[in-house]
Amino acid sequence: MLGVQTFGPLVPRRAAEAGRAFPVTADVTAPDALAMARTTGTEKDAWVSLLSIPGLGPVTFAALLDAFGSARGVLRAAAEEGGGARLREAIAERDLDAENGIADTDEPSGRPATRRGTLGPDLALRICRCAAEPPAVADRARSLGLGVVTLDDQCYPGRLRRVEMPPPLLFVRGAVDALSARRSVAVVGTRLPTDKGRLIASWIASALARAGAVVVSGLAVGIDGVAHAAVVGEGLSTVAVLGGGHARLFPKAHERLADAIVAAGGAVVAEMPPDTPATRGTFPRRNRLVSGLSDATVVVEAGRRSGALITAGWALEQGRDCFLVPGPFDAPTSAGCHAFLRSFPGQTRVVCGIPELLEDLELAGSDQAFPGGARGGPASQVPTAGPEAALASLGGVERALAELLAAGPASADELARHTSLSVAAILSALTLLELRGLVTGTYGRYAPAGPLARWPGRAGKRPSV
Repeated sequence: MLGVQTFGPLVPRRAAEAGRAFPVTADVTAPDALAMARTTGTEKDAWVSLLSIPGLGPVTFAALLDAFGSARGVLRAAAEEGGGARLREAIAERDLDAENGIADTDEPSGRPATRRGTLGPDLALRICRCAAEPPAVADRARSLGLGVVTLDDQCYPGRLRRVEMPPPLLFVRGAVDALSARRSVAVVGTRLPTDKGRLIASWIASALARAGAVVVSGLAVGIDGVAHAAVVGEGLSTVAVLGGGHARLFPKAHERLADAIVAAGGAVVAEMPPDTPATRGTFPRRNRLVSGLSDATVVVEAGRRSGALITAGWALEQGRDCFLVPGPFDAPTSAGCHAFLRSFPGQTRVVCGIPELLEDLELAGSDQAFPGGARGGPASQVPTAGPEAALASLGGVERALAELLAAGPASADELARHTSLSVAAILSALTLLELRGLVTGTYGRYAPAGPLARWPGRAGKRPSV
């Protein structure tokens, strides 16, 4: 996918003229307000309940808010006798067809599909059932320690609010203010990077963080994970956007990294309810949020069909800067970057070096981005991430093996003698480390690779685990 995706005019016209995707909702005061509070909770809980209903897109949701004044007003109307018919009549009175209708959030492309702006009987019935028995999504979010940010909240990130049809609500773990940092830059790329690509991604992410920008990425294996880990290794803030819900974090191998992101003052964010699994259709939506939360997107390595190019396309559509790192013209991991640069020559920029990138992003004023305040110079002066950045994304077993291999190459049998693990478990973990470019195997012996190969603490006695 190299074309720039377009939504079309999906935002209701009156709301768009007001500069927001949804009308400001007033809390409806009525004689049965206390009963509503017992059944639907707060207004924010009502948003969560309604937006967890399958098939209820943001355009129809906005129209319902406009018709009934608040999400609790929608549920109150739905709970009354004949509530389904009343909901359908309210939507029928609004000219949604002119705004291209209801958004279907399950499209594999990540863009909402469009159809006539009507509220079907099945969807009306689901809303009535929600009013009669509110789902426990809000309670589930609270049990996981998640904050909920809606479009009506002042803390909703301004960059994301400015994209066409922003997500109505976000589930956030960690520091909500990290989503609204003064400067924010996305660093994305392939799930199967080269060792050099991993190193460049860590350099770029570290330099951006040291220069004062929050680094945004998608928590995926590969370039995304390297970028997050590099920033965490600096003890600085990064934002991870999930392709599913928090309770179904994917990939599970990055649960430790997600914890480290929150502990370092960053945030993990999702637009989908906590128990939503990541699917083929949810990742493009995740990519749209990655670019929407950022001033610019930097693509480090990407094959011709890489999802990172979807993020780059969203960045251009959202009017954000887009930078791509070039590579050898015969390298498969650079083919997508080269094709994208060739397809959009006047809209994309080449990353010529880290000092140049920071200058292009107007972040060059911070000497903290370079060792000793260096501005350019030989390659040895390019910022590097510490060893913790290479290890932060690993699970307990993988990290333990990486630390053992830091003392020197070893076979699976030798590693087993220093651990309580079976050889089968060790071989499985070594395979994962190889896929991430952190370990290389030759003739049955394994040694550190990539960032771990430059670990200063490699020499020494092998510890027991």
